[in-house]
Amino acid sequence: MKIAAIQMRSGLDPDANIAALDPMLAEAVAAGASYVLTPEVTVIFPENREQLKSVAAPFEDHPQLRRIGELARQHGIFIHIGSLAIPLPDGRFANRSVLFGPDGAIVTTYDKIHLFDATIEGLNAYRESATYAGGEQAVTADLGEFTLGMSICYDMRFPRLYNSLANAGANLIAVPAAFTVPTGQAHWHVLLRARAIETGSYVIAAAQGGTHPNGRATYGHSLVIDPWGRIVAELDHDEPGVLLAEIAPDHVVDARTRIPALANARNFALPVALQP
Repeated sequence: MKIAAIQMRSGLDPDANIAALDPMLAEAVAAGASYVLTPEVTVIFPENREQLKSVAAPFEDHPQLRRIGELARQHGIFIHIGSLAIPLPDGRFANRSVLFGPDGAIVTTYDKIHLFDATIEGLNAYRESATYAGGEQAVTADLGEFTLGMSICYDMRFPRLYNSLANAGANLIAVPAAFTVPTGQAHWHVLLRARAIETGSYVIAAAQGGTHPNGRATYGHSLVIDPWGRIVAELDHDEPGVLLAEIAPDHVVDARTRIPALANARNFALPVALQP
């Protein structure tokens, strides 16, 4: 199966972002990809809730999602929009992945569970929970010979989610992202390789890259990693582009047979220490 990760530099105009995505989708299809992943915040990359409020559209009959569905049907492939912001009744937003099937219909959605609330030296504090509500449901989807496990960006720091996805049958795990440059330089490759190794799964990570109209800078370096933890494809830069890789389910079986960590896992107790 051939898969593709599209690296983008999304801005504040949803239609312009989809227009930039369109030719890269066509490039991936021409190269034979049957599953294409785009980054986190593909449709709009805002800096704050006010910017989101001005352009974010309801999920039902969403204009940009309608266009993506048309493209999935036109090309006859799975298109996985890494995420977009969807308004919620409480005034916050869901950071939602949307998977389209080859018929153009939505197969499933996933709302990002873990929210990025962190203070990074040299950068502004990030408080994703001030704008977004965290999801509560892990999600897998059938891609034929592969089962897709869905996650988004900061989720990658929480191994239990990936272990749960693998135990539910996932052998290809998607990580659309908009990683900061400092954390990307320090942790991007090692975290993604660790998630592949510990689950014996392929990992595909589509990234935002470069300096965006909102002033943010993202790391880029979209990756595909095999179940043994080897990087099999990488965009070694932060420019927009298309990353392609061939993947095979037999490699998942081989990795999980050689190191059967999922099968060997055991439940255990952790006694509470008595206070003096």
